[in-house]
Amino acid sequence: MTIRNHPALSLLMTFVVIFGSNSATAQDAASRYWADSWRGWHFYEVPVPEESERPLLPGKAMPIAPPAQPSRAPELVEFEHLQKTLEETRNIAIMRPSEANVRRYMELESQVVARASYFADVAQRVAWATPQLDPTLQGRPVNAKALEVFDQAELVDRSRAIADLGKDHVLFFFYRSDCPYCHAFAPTLAAFQARHGIQVVAISVDGGPLPSFPNARPDNGIATTLKVSQVPAIFLAQPFTGKISPIGFGVLSESQLLERIATVSAPQAEAILPTTTQGLALPLEAP
Repeated sequence: MTIRNHPALSLLMTFVVIFGSNSATAQDAASRYWADSWRGWHFYEVPVPEESERPLLPGKAMPIAPPAQPSRAPELVEFEHLQKTLEETRNIAIMRPSEANVRRYMELESQVVARASYFADVAQRVAWATPQLDPTLQGRPVNAKALEVFDQAELVDRSRAIADLGKDHVLFFFYRSDCPYCHAFAPTLAAFQARHGIQVVAISVDGGPLPSFPNARPDNGIATTLKVSQVPAIFLAQPFTGKISPIGFGVLSESQLLERIATVSAPQAEAILPTTTQGLALPLEAP
């Protein structure tokens, strides 16, 4: 007789297996229950925090991730690579000047020059299309015709400024009667005085006359005070304040006189140009 032919017996075996399993489970649970009796009845335990939830120890800072580096323009990376390659190739060619090394450097240098030339062409076209960026339109022009107009306008402005300056300034002209350069320079100064309205006070270092300035005054020591060691010499003086500034030595043209006087008399000139402020007495006029 087999179990398959007796349904009751099969049912009994199934019951035994299930019961036995449940019984073992119940026994394990009971064992764990009595083993945890130290916790007491209706106990509550704070759950153990996970690793990420545990508080930091006092004085221990939270690690900060380094800031992300901004991405660089690929043109900058390419430029630095080209610059480094050119320098290394040149150094190799200098230390090992073989034909291959020198040719490699010259080829690379030719590429760099071509790029620089193209940049210069583009910059020039941009300047032509943008007047405020065109260097030929800033300051003194380079075109001959424009330069002529510019110089004429500048001459008029400077002449007007010197005429205003002549209201309380004079030019000291130190000369010697035996100085050929002084005799050659004197007519220019006389014409400058007549054209621009600023008085020229001629002072004879040796007491001799000068045809262009018949009313020249003999030196009363002012040449020594101003340390005039060479003639002809020109100084811009303001008699009421005693401020005297050197204009130049030797023979000067009218345009040079205009430029130098305008520069010396500019408001910002006192900080950069040598001046002498003293209570100087003008030499008396010759009788």
